[in-house]
Amino acid sequence: MTKQELLRDADFEEVTEAKVDSKNRVALGKVLGFPVSSYRIYRNKMGQIILDPMVTIPAYEAWLFKNKEAMKLVQEGLEDIRKGRLVKAKEDFSKYLDDDA
Repeated sequence: MTKQELLRDADFEEVTEAKVDSKNRVALGKVLGFPVSSYRIYRNKMGQIILDPMVTIPAYEAWLFKNKEAMKLVQEGLEDIRKGRLVKAKEDFSKYLDDDA
C-alpha cells in the first residue's frame, strides 16, 4: 500500500497520551467517538504506528465495495445530496411507509 493510499488525510492532531498496561496494551476508549471492530496496524522503520480503524459490514452489503461502478454511482449520489442537486419525485412515496416506522 502506498503512503498516498494509506494517508487519506495527512492533517494529524494529537488527541491524548496513553500509557501501556502490564501486558503492553493501550486502551483507546472513546478516542474515535464511533464503534470500531478492529484496526489495521502499520509501522514504519522509526517504530511509529498508524492504527487504521475498521468496521464490520454485513456480508450482503460487501458487493458494493467490490463493484467499483456501483460504488462510484453511490458516491456521486451522496455528493449530489451534499451539494443540493436534488430532483422532486413525481410520486409521493410516503404512502408506502409503515405507520410503525
